[in-house]
Amino acid sequence: MTPTVRSIGPEEHLAFLRAQRSASFLQTPAWGRVKSEWRHESLGWYAGPEPDAQLVGAGLVLYRRLPRLRRHLAYLPEGPVIDWSTDRLGDWLAPMAAYLEERGAFGIRMGPPVVTRRWTAAQVKEGLAAPAVRRLGDLPPHDRDPVGARVVSQLTSLGWRAQGTDEGFAIGQPQYVFQVPLAGRTEAEVLAGMNQLWRRNIKKADKAGVEVTTSTGRGDEEGDLKLFHDLYVHTAARDHFTPRGLAYFRVMADALGGEDPDRFRLHLARHEGDLVAATIMVRVGAHAWYSYGASSTEKRDVRGSNAVQWAMLRSAIAAGADVYDLRGITPTLDADDSHVGLIQFKVGTGGEAVEYAGEWDLPLSRLLYKAFDLYMSRRR
Repeated sequence: MTPTVRSIGPEEHLAFLRAQRSASFLQTPAWGRVKSEWRHESLGWYAGPEPDAQLVGAGLVLYRRLPRLRRHLAYLPEGPVIDWSTDRLGDWLAPMAAYLEERGAFGIRMGPPVVTRRWTAAQVKEGLAAPAVRRLGDLPPHDRDPVGARVVSQLTSLGWRAQGTDEGFAIGQPQYVFQVPLAGRTEAEVLAGMNQLWRRNIKKADKAGVEVTTSTGRGDEEGDLKLFHDLYVHTAARDHFTPRGLAYFRVMADALGGEDPDRFRLHLARHEGDLVAATIMVRVGAHAWYSYGASSTEKRDVRGSNAVQWAMLRSAIAAGADVYDLRGITPTLDADDSHVGLIQFKVGTGGEAVEYAGEWDLPLSRLLYKAFDLYMSRRR
C-alpha cells in the first residue's frame, strides 16, 4: 500500500526517531527551531487503513520563501527518514511531493541519508601520495553500497535532479564526509587504528597535562558556551572564515539539549587553565557528529585538538554509537588544493571517506525553480 503523508506534531515526530537506530540531527524537530530563518514542519508517512494507519516515516521540512511571492522551496536536509531500501521509492516520494505542492512549494530539495561508496584510510593515504590521483573518484572504492546505487537510479528515473558539486563544498550538506566506524570496537582498537602521529599527539597531550571537560552549554553552564564561542571567533579570524554568532549556538544548545539531554555536548580542552581547544558534539541514537571546533593559536604544541577529538571518540564509544562522524570533506586528493589539509587531518583517525547520494531537487514549477536558482546564485 502506498503511504499517505500528512503533518505531525513534534512529539510524534520525536517518538518515531527514538525508535530508529539513528537519524540525522538535521531531521529532528529541534533543528527546525535552530534554523529560525526558515519556516518548518514535521511530516509523517502512514501505512495501512484508517483509522489504524501506522507511522512508518518522518521528516523535517524547512521552507524558504521566494522573495515577493508566497511560494517556497521545501528542504529536507539529510532526510526524510523513510525506507530508502525499497525498490518502489516513487510510492514514498510522490505523496510527499503532492503534499508539499499543495502547501505552496515550487520545488523540493532533499538529501537521502544513503551511502554510495566508501574508501579506507589506507586507500586515501595512498591516493594523497600518488601524483596521478587527484580525487577520491580516481580510486576504486573499498565498498559500493547497492542501496545507494538503487536510490540514485530510482531518483534519476523519477525526474529528480542531482545537485552534487565537483569542486569545494556543496551549497547544502556535504556529499563527502569522513567517519570512524565504532560498532563492536573498543577504545584500544580505535586508538590502534589511528596513524602514528595521532597516537603520539594524544599521548603528548596527556603527558602535558591537557584536561578535557564536558558541558551542556545551558543553564549554569552557559558560560562555557561563551568560552567556546570566543575561541571559535579567534579560530575564524586565523583561518579566514565567517563565524556564526553566539546567539545561534545558544539556540542550538537549548533546542537540541532540550529535546534530549545527551544530544548536544561541549568538550573543552584546557592546559594549565588556558582553553586550548573546544568542540561541539551532537548525537542522535547511534550516530555521533563532530559539529563545530575551535583551537587556540598559542600552545599548539600541547595538542589540544587531538586531545579533544579523542575525548569525543571515547564519549561516543561509551554511549554505544556505531559511528563517529567528522562531517564534511571535499573529494580532492590534490596536494595543491587548499582543502586537502582537512582530509589529511581526518584520515589520521583511521576512519573512512564516505560518499553519500548527495542532495536532489524536484522542480514543481520549473519557472519559479529557475528564478530561485538564479536568485541564490547571485547571493553566493
